[in-house]
Amino acid sequence: MDIHEYQAKALLRMYGIPAPDGVVVHNVHDAVTAAQAMNLPVVLKAQVRAGGRGKAGGVKVVKELDEVEPLTDEILGLTIKGLPVRSVFVTPALNIQSEVYLSLLIDRAKRTAAFIGCAEGGVEIETTAKESPEKILRCEVSVAELTHLSKGKLMEFATRLFPDSAQAEATANIMIRMGRLFVEKDAALIEINPLIVDEHGAVIALDAKMTLDDNALFRNPDIAELTDSESTDEDELAAREAGLSFIRLDGAIGCMVNGAGLAMATMDIIKHYGGAPANFLDVGGSSDPEKVVAAFKLILKDPNVRVILINIFGGITRCDDIAKGILTSLEEFETRAPIVIRLVGTNEEAGRALLKDTDLITVRTLEEGAQKATALGGAS
Repeated sequence: MDIHEYQAKALLRMYGIPAPDGVVVHNVHDAVTAAQAMNLPVVLKAQVRAGGRGKAGGVKVVKELDEVEPLTDEILGLTIKGLPVRSVFVTPALNIQSEVYLSLLIDRAKRTAAFIGCAEGGVEIETTAKESPEKILRCEVSVAELTHLSKGKLMEFATRLFPDSAQAEATANIMIRMGRLFVEKDAALIEINPLIVDEHGAVIALDAKMTLDDNALFRNPDIAELTDSESTDEDELAAREAGLSFIRLDGAIGCMVNGAGLAMATMDIIKHYGGAPANFLDVGGSSDPEKVVAAFKLILKDPNVRVILINIFGGITRCDDIAKGILTSLEEFETRAPIVIRLVGTNEEAGRALLKDTDLITVRTLEEGAQKATALGGAS
């Protein structure tokens, strides 16, 4: 679960990490009122859960009060990466002397946590990592020690970001607090970009991005309250309500799979054979035909889908129940795209028998299914 910048900064401050406060507004009148209460200049920042806000025109430095109304109106009229801007964060503009990039994340390949740093803050870290990988700094720590990190271990890393000893020590202290926040709030990512030094030499988190594990919200009801349904893709919300896991992608092969791991493997094999998945869609381990109907509805909403690949490996899931859901969907929706289906596992013969009089293309293996789907129009 991604949260807004102002929410992430509030969590940073809760853990003693310096981050500028501000006022969240939803209209130009409140923006003017907020700016009047602050010492100009101020910064108007679009609150959408997406990167690239500055490039999209969603961040404006305002030096004169009469600029607040038109610039706020302009920002509220933006759509950034498909997300409409519904709120603006009005915050004091700071005098930046230097800036760096700092984040904390889980390195799943190495099964450890890692601080990532770069002495060039305020830039596209992905571009820097690709073009100048030597500039990316890493400090690996075990997940078990995140709640009690040693300043001594972090100082070498912090000094490579800020050579000044006082600033490096302040950065190390911030990293210690990031570790506690990461564990206690079940984070997957804490990103500060940029982490700045102001004209007084103070180290401050000027911008923040945070991704939290929504599977752990039962442990943190305060985090659950941060959910912003208005800024969430409506299809992903509909999928969640139907008990599905759904993420829209930009390919041409609509995927319906049972099990997250199998769904990932299905997308990998599609790519291997030259195809491009249009979505990640996990119908889960139940045998509810209604889930299949809901899944079809989501897939068919995408005009880019030219072929559908259904990959079911029945364990708890019964293939005949999946087949019943498919038949209901074929009656309910106009399916313009050819459908390739693999049914293997519990009650597979019964499932295939139900589908024998349809136009579905049945296959025995995932490899065969991916190849057929690609050949039928799903090539990348």
